[in-house]
Amino acid sequence: MEKTQKDVREFIVKSARDIFARFGFRKTTMDEIAQSAHRAKSSIYHYFTSKEEIFKAIVEKEGKLFKEEITKAINREDTPQKKIRAYIITRMRIVNQLANFYNALKDEYFIQHSYIEELRANYDKEEIGIIKKILKEGCEKGIYEIKDLDVTANAIIIALKGMECSWINEKDISKAENNIDNLLEILFNGIVKR
Repeated sequence: MEKTQKDVREFIVKSARDIFARFGFRKTTMDEIAQSAHRAKSSIYHYFTSKEEIFKAIVEKEGKLFKEEITKAINREDTPQKKIRAYIITRMRIVNQLANFYNALKDEYFIQHSYIEELRANYDKEEIGIIKKILKEGCEKGIYEIKDLDVTANAIIIALKGMECSWINEKDISKAENNIDNLLEILFNGIVKR
């Protein structure tokens, strides 16, 4: 059975994904990608014009997977509190698995690449939108009392990003989840004595 161009592109992307995740964007070469894909380097250039184009395809694919997993996790829950928890825990687990997507969002090297800046902006906007939707649902159900949904959603995302590295580096998932629960306790109940 003959492979289509789409199949070959997908195979190259799949092969390159592991190489980029292991060595990072800067250290990965087209020779390594070609070797991993069991193709001549000239063959790789037939499907992709550059290493950047391959990386972009990988990041877009991982970003799509990230959104799908987050959506599934949220949709399984029935309360706004459980949805936020599911969002945070799923986000932490997926970021561990999607090294290229995460690196593209965090690595300062990519500032010069407009597609990464666009990806970052869209990703931030989507994350804030997801949290805002959950918070709005909580307000409508009388669970939350929030003066400004935009500011609150943005603050939650900033807090998550600030704690992301320690959660991702935590080998004990139950400890990371406990830290998430502590953050959510503060978020939901505050620190003011009542």
